[in-house]
Amino acid sequence: MPEISDTEAFLDPDASREYLRSWRENIDRTAARAAAMAERLQQLRTTAKDGNGLAEVTIDSSGVVLDLTLTDRIHRHTPEAVARAVMTALREARATAARRAQEIAVETMGPDSLSARTTADRMRELLERPEATGEQGA
Repeated sequence: MPEISDTEAFLDPDASREYLRSWRENIDRTAARAAAMAERLQQLRTTAKDGNGLAEVTIDSSGVVLDLTLTDRIHRHTPEAVARAVMTALREARATAARRAQEIAVETMGPDSLSARTTADRMRELLERPEATGEQGA
């Protein structure tokens, strides 16, 4: 985007129009990238399993559970062990979603974008906070 460095250039109608046109194009590009990022984040789905193969959890971009699959192996474990397996799979899905959200933000907005960093930070806070998985003090 061209810089207007002095009063004469600023008062020049052609230079002012060029500056405004360039500024508008930059805003339009940024808005288009932000819309693309929002759409990709909205479509984000993440699935993860616990290490013992008892549970598989699928979440959306806000961490809402969309699907939970328990294997037949759960019958050989205590309810507490099954609950831990579900929570482990959920934490892994949330962590993976947070990493993927950061990748999406950087891919669409650019690695130096404040918007990308802010979005990635907010998604990480949303997805990885302890109360999101029902844990306290973790």
